[in-house]
Amino acid sequence: MRDPLFYLVVTAYLAATFFLGYLGWRQTRTSSDYMLAGGQINGFLVALSYGSTFISTSAIVGFGGAAAAYGMSLLWLAALNILVGIFIAFAFLGRRIRLMGSNLGVETFPELLARRFNSRFIHAYAALLIALVMPLYAAAVMIGGARFLEQVLSLDYSLALVVFALLVAAYVFYGGLRGVIYTDALQGGIMFVGMVLLLVLTYARLGGITPAHEALSALKGLVPPSLAAKGHAGWTSMPLVGSELWWYVLTTLVLGVGIGVLAQPQLAVRFMTLRSTRELNRGMVTGGIFILAMTGTAFVVGALSNVYFYRTSGKIALAMVTDPVTNTPNIDRIIPLYINQALPPWFVYIFMLTLLAAAMSTLSSQFHVIGTSVRDLYFMGKPEASPRAGMMVARGGVLVGLAVTLYLGFKLPPSIIALATSIFFGLCAASFLPALLAALYWPRATGSGVAAGMLAGSAVYAFMVLFVHQKEAVIFGVAKALTGKPYLASFPWNIIDPLVVALPASAAALVLVSLASQSLPREHLRACFRNIHGPGAPALNE
Repeated sequence: MRDPLFYLVVTAYLAATFFLGYLGWRQTRTSSDYMLAGGQINGFLVALSYGSTFISTSAIVGFGGAAAAYGMSLLWLAALNILVGIFIAFAFLGRRIRLMGSNLGVETFPELLARRFNSRFIHAYAALLIALVMPLYAAAVMIGGARFLEQVLSLDYSLALVVFALLVAAYVFYGGLRGVIYTDALQGGIMFVGMVLLLVLTYARLGGITPAHEALSALKGLVPPSLAAKGHAGWTSMPLVGSELWWYVLTTLVLGVGIGVLAQPQLAVRFMTLRSTRELNRGMVTGGIFILAMTGTAFVVGALSNVYFYRTSGKIALAMVTDPVTNTPNIDRIIPLYINQALPPWFVYIFMLTLLAAAMSTLSSQFHVIGTSVRDLYFMGKPEASPRAGMMVARGGVLVGLAVTLYLGFKLPPSIIALATSIFFGLCAASFLPALLAALYWPRATGSGVAAGMLAGSAVYAFMVLFVHQKEAVIFGVAKALTGKPYLASFPWNIIDPLVVALPASAAALVLVSLASQSLPREHLRACFRNIHGPGAPALNE
């Protein structure tokens, strides 16, 4: 594996990445440059940055492994990612986020909510939640990349984690969001090429599209009894309606991640970097094609890996990654193992770059958002001494996020990537989605109502995770320590994703408290909705 071509490919990739990071650094002189890339990015670059940030090693390795276990039912997540994560986000949220952000002169997601509702509490709570929880998602992304390097390059897992962290932190620390977007564009292009090649080579390896899918359907009888008892009906079928696995796939993997993308701070801030709202249409088309190639390929190839492993080893994918001592499968190893065994060596280089790009593009955005959230908290209630001071505090926050993420990367258990991702997406949706929609579309919403909704969403989600939802409750062990039971609810509530309960609770609290409290001054609302047309806005612009 360590031949001259390997070193040439890696060197070229790193040189291009750091050159683009250097360009970002050269053009980063103000706080706006560091936080929002100066607000002068075109739609094509924003779409690539948005897509490559959205799709990480978590989607490719973690959810690809989940597709190997649960089948092509995860393609519903791909459809929802395009419908919600691209079409709805760009068509209904992007324009308003960009215009309102410009009207209010904000540079971060917490600032957008805080100034819209004139609330220091919302500012502090949103920034604190991001800074505390984002490292969990970052650790999931970092683990995905490290597991691939461990499998393919025989690199020590701990070393791989450290390498990922240092590479990403270097150009985020200096280049800010401009450097992140420039490198994201390069990495998005690499990811697209790599995933398209992966799909083509997989079908070629398995004899074509129809033979591959027919072979996967024929493996239905090999579904492990433990999964069949939970409703697994084969890798080309949805789980049995109402079964344990049906609830898990539909509410946690599909709904939790598919809806949660709308409230991702690192994605929402991309819209504030656009040089004009006209760029959104170009970005929507580019983003839709990109997400289809990324998620569609990951989920199809993950499921089809069962065919390859059965033909070559007589085992399904789960059996290939089961620890013989603990008898526990680690689904995070399925995609790396498949790439290493099934595909030609030259493609391993390409896919290594694909995963490097996926990990680094998402991690760079995550560390940037962690850093800017720390900056928001540091300067809460006091003006920045200078733009330089704001950038230095944000860079210090990047280092803090790096340290916490590395710690979690060493401590989190196996098969954690998809689960950690869904937790973060779900918590963001429960805490931020009603608040963001109210900020953009409901002038009657108040600071008190939004604060109540955020608190209710976070609290209910945390309670469900720690005490009710079986997967997380067993891992965290809080319910067991306090009550003696691993979780407190019976089927189906121990399987239904916490978001299904927490999101309505958040929305209800926001609406009820807003209606019971005094509305914001009309002058403030006019300033927020200036140049914004649509529901709620026209009456304010009369």
